[in-house]
Amino acid sequence: MTGKGLRLAVEGCGHGTLNAIYASIEKSCEINGWDGVDLLIIGGDFQAVRNSYDLNCMSVPLKFREIGDFHEYYSGSRKAPYLTIFVGGNHEASNHLWELFYGGWVAPNIYYIGAANVLRLGPLRIAGLSGIWKGYNYNKPHHERLPYNQDDVKSIYHVRELDVRKLMQVCTQVDVGISHDWPRGVEWHGNWKALFAKKDLFEADARAGILGSLAAKYAMDRLRPPHWFSAHLHCKFSAVVDHENVGTKEPQVQPVPDGHAAANGTLQGSSNGITNSDEILLDIKDDSSENRASKPVRNTDEIDIDMDDDVPGAPPSVNEANNHNGNAPPPAVEAEPVTEDLRAQLPASFARPAPTAPPPPLPPPAEINNKTTLFLALDKCLPNRKFLQILEIEPISQSGALDEISRPLRLLYDKEWLAITRVFASSQHFGSPNASNLPNKGEATYRPLIEAEEKWVEENLISKDKMTIPENFEITAPIYDPNVGIRVMEQPKEYTNPQTVAFCEMLGVENPFHASEEEREERKRVGARPDEQRNAGRGRGRGGGFGGGRGKGRGRGRDREEEADQNSVHRSPGVMPEYFTSDELNTPDTTASQLDFPRMPVLNGS
Repeated sequence: MTGKGLRLAVEGCGHGTLNAIYASIEKSCEINGWDGVDLLIIGGDFQAVRNSYDLNCMSVPLKFREIGDFHEYYSGSRKAPYLTIFVGGNHEASNHLWELFYGGWVAPNIYYIGAANVLRLGPLRIAGLSGIWKGYNYNKPHHERLPYNQDDVKSIYHVRELDVRKLMQVCTQVDVGISHDWPRGVEWHGNWKALFAKKDLFEADARAGILGSLAAKYAMDRLRPPHWFSAHLHCKFSAVVDHENVGTKEPQVQPVPDGHAAANGTLQGSSNGITNSDEILLDIKDDSSENRASKPVRNTDEIDIDMDDDVPGAPPSVNEANNHNGNAPPPAVEAEPVTEDLRAQLPASFARPAPTAPPPPLPPPAEINNKTTLFLALDKCLPNRKFLQILEIEPISQSGALDEISRPLRLLYDKEWLAITRVFASSQHFGSPNASNLPNKGEATYRPLIEAEEKWVEENLISKDKMTIPENFEITAPIYDPNVGIRVMEQPKEYTNPQTVAFCEMLGVENPFHASEEEREERKRVGARPDEQRNAGRGRGRGGGFGGGRGKGRGRGRDREEEADQNSVHRSPGVMPEYFTSDELNTPDTTASQLDFPRMPVLNGS
């Protein structure tokens, strides 16, 4: 490969199908006359399952659990043919990824980005955010630690504010952003009519302003990369986000059908300031451009994506924005006011705390000057699904002309991100559900601290040529034993990962992920915390809204879709994914030739 651009392959949800993903990339490169790619990006649900015990830490119903093929790469019986990075999703071996909170190799040539991270591949600067949005856990610390209860298995992959706060301190341009969940509101920047025609259950959540992740939106709006890739919602969708005119493509949000108000304010903007939701339904067209009926035909096999048993009741009453970047948070749902007479009857301890002024905002960073983000979401790896994209990207994060790229490329640490990590290392609390994060002091406070730590990075790492991420993968947990099978009762042991030890030592920060064997044995003896008591009934749907789950709502048809997916894996040839030329960008799609998929394991989860 020659030239100044980097050749990337991007895949949606991995779901433990690495063999098929790598085979698909090989075929796509053959079709395009490429001799390979510089990097594969997987958008989450990677499922780095090392053995049967890891499956007990993955949020997937028992009957859908399969070992997948990652263990072959972990054990060394296979090696990834392309450098691979991924963010975490909501169907992961979370105990494994927890060992690598700051990022690390899960197998040779396969790198987990971490809870949040910025790293480099040659001249390409990449930011990543793992997890999905659940507002009621957003302001909590990472309290989950083995042994997990059922709540922990689900909450461990919910995005936390402090990880997003770190991303919000980045003041220089990045080239690529990655999140598992879609940035909230991005659907209005693409062909949303076609999206809602294909995924009809998305429309109510989108109009209520609860489809997608607020955390990912915060990060994308701050970092403004030329490219942003996501997965999670199991469809291909592209959009163009104009950061200078962010409100011009978003129809005014309407109330959700069941009367629940959106928890996070409303999306602004429409052609005339008024949007009739009934009119939108009349105007939707299907893929053949023929008019649909006034009400979209629902797919009875459509499922709720998150598969979470969420806390029932009202939308999360948390300060979801937590004053990111010094800006005011999105408006919250208005509760019934408490009368002064009633307030006077309360004990003094219930007195309303004195209001505190928000941290002063700083001007937008001058070095983040990109104005347009091309967003692309992709499907999961199944035959006849649009799960893979190959494309060439020229970085803009480095000023001046780039020399010809020298290959093979290696992953590099990012100076600014290492400085941010040092500033916030002592602010993170792990393992205790009663702990709380330190309040956001604002960018004006953090910026001089980060600048001082950047000097430390220059003196202690850059000057000593220590910015290349070491290829120091080590096996920690036992490899998969087919004789044991996948149905085991015990949870896995907790392991100290040598990569995290080395990273913390390099930065001179505490390693909160280490514990003595005595401490771990004592936690195992005490057992998991009791699950929180919940009323039976409805859970929340995609992005923190209502419906879905295993109670009332829209989460029907999961078993039927899973069984259909499993059957199709073994009997249908796959159609190669389309290239990144979409209807939204006014250029025709090109469909590649068919590929006979290798036999894949039964897919886990949705």
